[in-house]
Amino acid sequence: MKLSDLLIDIDVLETRGELPLSVSALANDSREVTTDSCFICIEGYRVDGHDYLDQALQKGACVAVVTRFVDVDIAQIRVADSRFAMAAMAHRYYQMPSQKLFLVGITATNGKTSTTFMIDQIYKAAAFKRAIIGTVKTEFEGFSDPSVLTTPESLTLQRFFSEMVAHAVSYCTMEVSSSGLELERVAMADFDVVALNNISHEHIDQHGSFEAYLKHKKKLILGAKPTAWAILNLDDAVSKSLIAETPAKVLTYGYADKSGDLAVTQLDLSSGKARMTVRLNRPVKTEFGTVAPTDYQIVLNVAGFHSVMNSLVAVAVAIVSGVDKATIERGLADYNGVERRFQIVYDKDFKIVDDHFANAGNIDVTFKTLSLMARQKIVFCYAIRGNRGVTTNRENAERIAHWAKRLDIGHVYATLSKNHVIWKDEVSAAEIAVFKEVLDAAGVSYSIDDDLTKAVETAVGVAEQGDIVLLAGCQGMDCGAHIALNKLYRDNFAKMDWQAHYRAIKDRVCCQGEKICERL
Repeated sequence: MKLSDLLIDIDVLETRGELPLSVSALANDSREVTTDSCFICIEGYRVDGHDYLDQALQKGACVAVVTRFVDVDIAQIRVADSRFAMAAMAHRYYQMPSQKLFLVGITATNGKTSTTFMIDQIYKAAAFKRAIIGTVKTEFEGFSDPSVLTTPESLTLQRFFSEMVAHAVSYCTMEVSSSGLELERVAMADFDVVALNNISHEHIDQHGSFEAYLKHKKKLILGAKPTAWAILNLDDAVSKSLIAETPAKVLTYGYADKSGDLAVTQLDLSSGKARMTVRLNRPVKTEFGTVAPTDYQIVLNVAGFHSVMNSLVAVAVAIVSGVDKATIERGLADYNGVERRFQIVYDKDFKIVDDHFANAGNIDVTFKTLSLMARQKIVFCYAIRGNRGVTTNRENAERIAHWAKRLDIGHVYATLSKNHVIWKDEVSAAEIAVFKEVLDAAGVSYSIDDDLTKAVETAVGVAEQGDIVLLAGCQGMDCGAHIALNKLYRDNFAKMDWQAHYRAIKDRVCCQGEKICERL
């Protein structure tokens, strides 16, 4: 492809050497460079692509995009931000694929994954050719791959969009993380709908401050095109504040605040799972036609008030996506949740609940739900969250200590999951220290195992009739349910139906490090 065409959206500061007329491919990993590639030097958390420019040259690169010139004999293009440049070049290289999709982007502190899966289920009910990108997986027709990043790097993301177009996908729903926004992974992505569900403290160490985190989150809404829809939550102060600031068309929703476009008029949560009436208060004119005011009768098969709020976003997105009322209702009724989001994976003599448990808000919701459930004791196994900084881990530990006292949790079986995480989720010495500091100060008993298997098997081993075992944590606990169910099967296989025992996890994509036991 002509190099000049790839540079259309980029402010080139200066060049060095004779630039080639065309390049054959783009790469930001020197190991993936092929003959006549353009190598884009990215300064990452662990490595700097500029240090690998000579290696890229040896592999066949003919030009490099840099933020500083390097003493290597290769043509170089200097730009202010090579991450934005990579996104812009990938957008052009893959023929602007997101413009050929109805693209939905969801950001939030809590609920991104569940919301995207709800929307995807509605699109499935509508028989749309669809795709989903997020924390759990990227999936579209003929392709499914577990995710490493919630929001893929721009070069990968634009390739995914291109492959979706090639497979005649029409609708794509994706999670947009604060990191994805800060690091320009979604730059040039042509969103038709954006949503900001809620904001609370998260990733503070990574972004430097809550104010910086907030700035990056807002970018999705403030950067929306005028023809896009912004779905905003009247019950969240930050989301509500963006109504007057976004250039997009706005559709609002709320539970406490019923003045918006969508409001909950009746809610029954007595069983833990919502039955509710969601009222569209005023006509909504979309590119698919005008939707008249009406009541949606929503029945959810997933527990908790947070599911109510997530479903309101899904209804709003579906309305502006051209989905009819009956299909919206059917799609949400068919939604059975997302793996590792308060998922009950075992329910016999005792229960095992598997939960993502990402931040203080998630922790409060999980423990509040547990407090309402009939049980004996709670056996708590926790994977300390790695590479998220001292602030997040202090906040998480403080909430754990609070609930441990309130729910009389006798011991916390913590783990570093060293045998199950990659570098980006390794727990640092400072993160371990702050966890210990908080629990010691609160007088909460705990142990910390390096090994996830040992921690999980110990916790399951002490569970008794009527107990609830909580397996909690992000990437470090992804394989916890496999380990727990394998132990139970090995110990009791003569009494168990193998297929029924593993039903809850048989289609999981989040754990690639553990396999279920062979039938004995």
